[in-house]
Amino acid sequence: MISPYIAEFVGTAILLLLGSGIVANVSLSKTKGYDQTPLITITTAWGFAVFVAAFITGQFSGAHLNPAVTIGLVIAGKFSSELMIGYIIAQILGAMLGSWLTYLFYIDHYRSTNDESKVMGSFCTSPAIRNLKNNFFSEFLATFILIFGILYIVKPNILIEGMNANFGIGSLDALPVGILVWVIGLSLGGTTGYAINPARDLGPRIVYQLIPRKNKLSDWAYSWVPVIGPSLGAVAAGLLYLYFN
Repeated sequence: MISPYIAEFVGTAILLLLGSGIVANVSLSKTKGYDQTPLITITTAWGFAVFVAAFITGQFSGAHLNPAVTIGLVIAGKFSSELMIGYIIAQILGAMLGSWLTYLFYIDHYRSTNDESKVMGSFCTSPAIRNLKNNFFSEFLATFILIFGILYIVKPNILIEGMNANFGIGSLDALPVGILVWVIGLSLGGTTGYAINPARDLGPRIVYQLIPRKNKLSDWAYSWVPVIGPSLGAVAAGLLYLYFN
C-alpha cells in the first residue's frame, strides 16, 4: 500500500509533467507542437492530465493533487484536517518535481526560446490583463466552480491509518473531474490562465526561479493571486456545500 502522501506527491508530479509539458510543447521554439491552436490544445491536455494522474493515484490518496481540493473537502467535512498540511506539502513538492522534469525534457527548446514570457508561461500563470482585483476574482470563481463540482462527485474511497474515510477522486471519478477542469479552462481560463490550484502555480514558479535563465519574469508580486484566490474559492465552495447539505 503506497502512503497517501507519496501518492499525492507522485500524482501531482504526473499532473504537472503532462500539464506543463503541453504548455511547453505549444510555446517553446522549434517543438513539434509550436503555435498549434494553444487554447484548445492546452485546455484539453490539462483535463486529460487530471484524469490520468487521478486514475493512477486515486486508490491510494483520493487524488486531491491540489491544495484547493484538500481545503474544500476539509471545510465540507469530507476529509480529515489532520492530513491537510501533509497533503498540501506533498502536492507542492510534486508540482515542483513535475515542472522540473518538463524542463529537463524540453531543455534544448528552452535554450532555443528567446521570448521569456513563453518560458515563464510553461511554468506558472500570468494575467492576460493585469488587474489584481479582477485577477483574484477570476481565480476565486473558477476554483469555486471546480471545488463545488468535485464535492458532488467525490465519495468515500479509502481509509487512511484508521482515520476517517478519505473522500477523494477514485478511478470512476477521474474522468468527470477531468472534464470539469477542461470546461473550466475553455470557459473561464481566458483571464488568468486558470491556475485553480495553488500547488500547480507556486511549485513551478519556484522551479522557474531556480533554473539558470537570464531576464527572468517570475513576477512574485502577482504570485499570491493564484494561491490565495483558489484557496478562498475552495473555502467558499465548502461552506456553500455545507449550507445545501
